[in-house]
Amino acid sequence: MKVDASERLIYELMDESHANDLYELDQDPEVMRYITDGKISTWETINDVLIPRMLRYRNPELGWGIWRVALKDSNEFIGWVLVRPMNFFSEQRNDNDIELGWRFKRSTWGQGFATEAATQVMRALEQQCPPESFSAIAIPDNHGSINVMTKLGMNYIKTDWHRDPIGDVKVVFYTRELGV
Repeated sequence: MKVDASERLIYELMDESHANDLYELDQDPEVMRYITDGKISTWETINDVLIPRMLRYRNPELGWGIWRVALKDSNEFIGWVLVRPMNFFSEQRNDNDIELGWRFKRSTWGQGFATEAATQVMRALEQQCPPESFSAIAIPDNHGSINVMTKLGMNYIKTDWHRDPIGDVKVVFYTRELGV
């Protein structure tokens, strides 16, 4: 699957060769605030946890994985958009409900990059590998991500536990049904 450039951004499906970008992004405690309570990622976390997890759900044909987001004019890495089946690491995996997630450098916050990038990735998925729905989760206090979810046309479903092998966390669930 291919994601075309949007107005300001370009996209590339990440793999293990992008470890430096993943590490660089995770070095800001504010970026990690709602993910690890502000604890930055070590190289061991990137190499032993994040990359192996990404490779488990990465599927270039279906567009699953982590999409590198860069500025169109300079190719400067500014963040990423995650695409995978909802509840991928649990018994409730749903390949028809695609989870979207995002993480961007703090210097880019408030400029609409997460919304622009997630919208472009959603469009590509709808055109090339349409799911039944898109979903996203966030810590209830993460108002920035919740704002992006609503801009993507997602609606609040519930607040509940998200189960994951690396740790369960209470989150808000948002979903956008397609074809409705």
